[in-house]
This record gives sequence, C-alpha cells and structure tokens, in this order.
Amino acid sequence: MRVERARYFLAAVETGSLRAAAVRCGISQPALGQQIALLEEELDVVLLTRSRSGVRPTPSGQALLQPMARLVAAEQDVHDAATESGGSYRGRVAIGAISVVVETVIASVIGRLHEQHPGLRFTLTEAASTAIEAGVASGELDFGLVTMLSEPAAPTIERTLLLQAPIGVIVRADHLLAERDSVEWSDLETWPIVTMREGTVMWERLHADVPEPDVVVQAMSDRSVKVMVAHGAGIGILGPFDTSVDVPGLRWIPLRNTAPIRIGLIQRRDSRPSPSALTVRRLITERAAELLTATVSAHRLGH
Repeated sequence: MRVERARYFLAAVETGSLRAAAVRCGISQPALGQQIALLEEELDVVLLTRSRSGVRPTPSGQALLQPMARLVAAEQDVHDAATESGGSYRGRVAIGAISVVVETVIASVIGRLHEQHPGLRFTLTEAASTAIEAGVASGELDFGLVTMLSEPAAPTIERTLLLQAPIGVIVRADHLLAERDSVEWSDLETWPIVTMREGTVMWERLHADVPEPDVVVQAMSDRSVKVMVAHGAGIGILGPFDTSVDVPGLRWIPLRNTAPIRIGLIQRRDSRPSPSALTVRRLITERAAELLTATVSAHRLGH
C-alpha cells in the first residue's frame, strides 16, 4: 500500500474536506480524491462518506485511523533518520513569492528550517505573480506562492489553490470613506489610488473595474502601499493581510461585488523536486493555510 494514500485519507478526515486536505498535502483536489478512491479499492472498503458539508469516515474508515496514522508516522521516522544520517536537507531551494506572503509566511518557515537544518540555503525571489510563474516554468524556481492569475496556466505549470481573500481599500481614519462598512469600485473613480505595480493581480483588477483610475503610485509591496496611504498619497487597494509595518490610523474596507483574490502554489508538472524542496514546500503550504486563513478571518488591519 502506498503510504501517501494513507496520508491523504488522514488529511481528509482531519480537515473534513477534500479541498482542505488537498491544500494541506500540496496536490490538486481531483488527484487527492483519486488516490483515496484507489486506497478504498485496494483495501476493498469504503473509507469516507461524502456530502455537501464535507467528508467523514465510515465505520471502516474510523477503525483504520490509528493503523494508518502509525503507518504514516513510521514512514516519517524513516525519512527523518535518513535525512539526519545522509544530510539530504542540504543544498539550495529557490522560492518565488509575492511580497505579503514573503513576510507573513515564508520568513518564519525559513527561519525555523535554517535553525533545524543549517545546511539548507535559500534563494528568495520577491516579484509580481507573472514573473514568478515564468520563473517556475523555466525551472529557475522550485516553486512559487502567488496571487493566481485570471488567464489559464501554461501546460507545464500546475496551480493549487491555498486560500481565497477579499479585496478591499485601505484608507486613513480621517478619510471620507473611513466610516463605511463597504465600498463599490465606482466610489474610487474620483480618488487618487495607490496600488501594486503593473503585472500584479491587484493592478489587473483595478483597471478591469475602474475605467480610468488615477494611479498616483505603483508600489512594489503591500508594505509600501500602506506607508504611502498613511502619508496621504491616496487610497490603497489590497487584501486584508497584516504586515510588520502596519501603522495606527489605517482602516481596511471590503469592496462589494468583486471576486476574491486567490493565493496559490505553483510548480512544474514534470518536476522532480529534491527532498529539501519537498520539505520546504510542505511546511510553507501548511504555514500559509494556518496564518493567512487566520488573517483573512479577522478582516482587518493590525493596529
């Protein structure tokens, strides 16, 4: 029996959702569902019941939870022992990410990994989503964490959705819009705008919904947008993510009738990542789901 199938089944039970399990495991939902179906066929039992509210284990699935957990733990013990004895957590891992993910997710994970595995080295490219996806496609980057683009991915690229987040505006507390619970894109037509640079999803969304936006600043990062707004440059267009330079006196307000931004992991379909890259990717994916979901649920800027 393939141990990864047991891992996928356990993730589905723990999250109660095939989609959430796929995010945790870093694969697509159809692939995860197919692997669990193959596991059921191999064991000749039905492991999960599926409904609109999610998935839950059948009595047979419940009985197999502990044995499968022991199987997965044993495999991890073998990998850990091999890693420590053979030094496989060495070499360089090349990551690409948008700025907000670099600060809220990747920095903490890399810090922890470097402490545990000092032989690891990292190349971190902080850029727009289009540039990161091009880097993954060319093989320059092992994987990327980006705001998912609207156009289809290249045939060589696989995108896996990590989470969705609403789009909103950031204004100073003394701004005329600050007391509103939500705003429309049309409300922004007469205001100066601070947004991410051309080539980003935020730029794309702004120009799709506001015919001629008065963009006064194209920023390189979420942090720069917030600093510019705090100093009175204009209204910012961002998701509701906290960064280390958040300043008092700013408010995030959701935009009505607009699709959320989608944060995803991208990788080459034909790639064979090193053990180090696989470990880094798994931890970053888990951290993204944990930290960004908590941030989105708050729907506010830190003060």
